[in-house]
Amino acid sequence: MAARDVSRRASARSVSPRYELRLYRHGPGDGEMRVYRLPALGAESTEPEFVGGLRGAGLERFEPRILRILRDRGVRLGARPGGGRSAQGLDEETALVLGLLFRTLAPMRNRENMQACIEGIERMGREEAAYWLGMVMHRRKPRRILQALRIVLNASEG
Repeated sequence: MAARDVSRRASARSVSPRYELRLYRHGPGDGEMRVYRLPALGAESTEPEFVGGLRGAGLERFEPRILRILRDRGVRLGARPGGGRSAQGLDEETALVLGLLFRTLAPMRNRENMQACIEGIERMGREEAAYWLGMVMHRRKPRRILQALRIVLNASEG
């Protein structure tokens, strides 16, 4: 019986979620970052699941901060081909934070509120980030969940 438990734990580790950060360069000054959850081995779906992405002014404003988050978590981005796409593997915690960050910031325009959201998401623990991202990804009306998260994060700053 103990051998069966060990094999279950080993197989659970081998099917842990795998994530990927994809960087796109659409043109000069037009970059995009997206996080995808890669399909598990033996899964029915072979398509990666979109977790979150950021493009345009939101990315341009906070790209140095996002790059610092990646650097602090040990993610090194290589040189991107001009006009192409590159991908980088991510650990689960980094993917959760980036996915939640991208989904939260995407519709926002107010710089102060965006700053408060970034700081709040950076302070979140793994479980809290996973909770909010799961709510956003698997609920029928994710915009309401994101609005609630923005209100909570902005209220905690004030």
